[in-house]
Amino acid sequence: MNVASTPAPPSTGPRWLYLHGFASGPESAKGVALAGHYARQGIHLERLNLRQPSLEYLSLSAMMRTVRDAIGGERDRAILFGSSLGGLTACRVAEEDARVCALVLLAPALRSPEQMRRNVGEQGLRQWEATGWLETTDYAEKRKARVHAGLLHDIDTIDSRSGGWPDVRVPTLLIHGRQDTTTLLSYSRTWAHGKRHVRLVEVDDGHELVSSLGLIASLADDFLRPFLVTGDGTVGPR
Repeated sequence: MNVASTPAPPSTGPRWLYLHGFASGPESAKGVALAGHYARQGIHLERLNLRQPSLEYLSLSAMMRTVRDAIGGERDRAILFGSSLGGLTACRVAEEDARVCALVLLAPALRSPEQMRRNVGEQGLRQWEATGWLETTDYAEKRKARVHAGLLHDIDTIDSRSGGWPDVRVPTLLIHGRQDTTTLLSYSRTWAHGKRHVRLVEVDDGHELVSSLGLIASLADDFLRPFLVTGDGTVGPR
C-alpha cells in the first residue's frame, strides 16, 4: 500500500500530494497539519508513503515511481508538497513528468549527496561505504534503523542527469529555515537565484519548520489559489 489515506474522489482540479522526508512517514507532523488545514477547505491532501521499497533499502527511483503512480492517468495533474528528501523527489518528478503543475518545497534536500556526505562526515561516509549500511533514526516508528548505501549511489546517478540541480520549470514556492543545519539554506538560495517561477521564502526556523506551520499554510494558500477548484467545477481563484 503506497498511501496513508483513502484517495479523494475524482475532480476537475489537480490532485494534491504530500511527500515526507528521509526516515519520516505519512504521519509526519507537517504532513498531518497541512492535510488537516486543507481538509477544512474541502481539499484532500494525500500523504504518500515514500518508504520505498522500505526504509532499509530506500531508493529515490522507487520514491519517484510511487509519486508518478499516485498522480494517476495520462490526463491527471498534481500539485506536489515535498519536505526535505521528499522535496528533492518532488523536483525530480516535476522535471520529467508534465503532469506536475506546481510545487511547494519545504527545506528541500537539493544536491542531496553533498548534503548527506556533510551530515555523516568523512568517517561516517567511509563506514557507510565499507559496511553497506548507515545507522539512523526512524522518526516514524521511533526506533533505531539502518539504510543501505545503495540510496547514495541511486541519488548520485539521478543527480548526474542534470548536473546535480533539478531542472524544474513549473511554479514553485520554496520555504526554508535560516537555522536549518540538515539541508543548508545556501543550496536553496543558489537554486532559486534568477528563476522567476521560483519564490523563495526564508523563515526563522530549523529543518523541521514546525514553528512555521501557520505561515507555511498561509503562503501555500496564496500561492496555490490559481489551482483551487471553484464551485462551478472549474479551476481558478475562489
